Amino acid sequence: MSKRFLVAGVWGGVVLIVWVFVVDGLLGVERSVEMKRIPNERVVYETLRRNIAEPGGYLSNPELTPDRVYPGDAPVFAIRYSGVGHASAGQEMLIGLLVCLVAPVLGAWLLSKTSAETQASYPQKVLFFVVLGVVVALFGDIGRFGIGGYPMRDALALALRDTASWALVGLVVAWRIRRVVVAEG
Repeated sequence: MSKRFLVAGVWGGVVLIVWVFVVDGLLGVERSVEMKRIPNERVVYETLRRNIAEPGGYLSNPELTPDRVYPGDAPVFAIRYSGVGHASAGQEMLIGLLVCLVAPVLGAWLLSKTSAETQASYPQKVLFFVVLGVVVALFGDIGRFGIGGYPMRDALALALRDTASWALVGLVVAWRIRRVVVAEG
């Protein structure tokens, strides 16, 4: 990968970090999906703490009917336990920052492997990143909808956030590559 694509990817990563800080940190988009409050949280917490010791994903199904089937209208609850507590928050933040830097650099590398026509067109470079965002949204966010997953509204909110994030990265990477080409030419 040429230096101009690497630099553009790093610029995209820096802008992505600022974007995530604003959208998730200040506006609370992810928090509104991931951290809804539970009534009687202490009771639920103690029940989970006593019954779930191993990290993993769990489903809590309703009791079977006398016919040995799950009631169709009864809720199914998903529980995720990673095995870490609040002491790991700083480590998780560092991993998140690393992902925010690496993902745009990988996107810029993928862009460097496209045709010269794509690389010469500002709209096509941006569209390239928007398509990456749509792929992330479809397979990452929308794919988490369903039994034990997110309600559709939350999956769509995350998908929209991720698509917008990649579109913003695409605008920055395309602008930076264009600026470097102009400066070199």
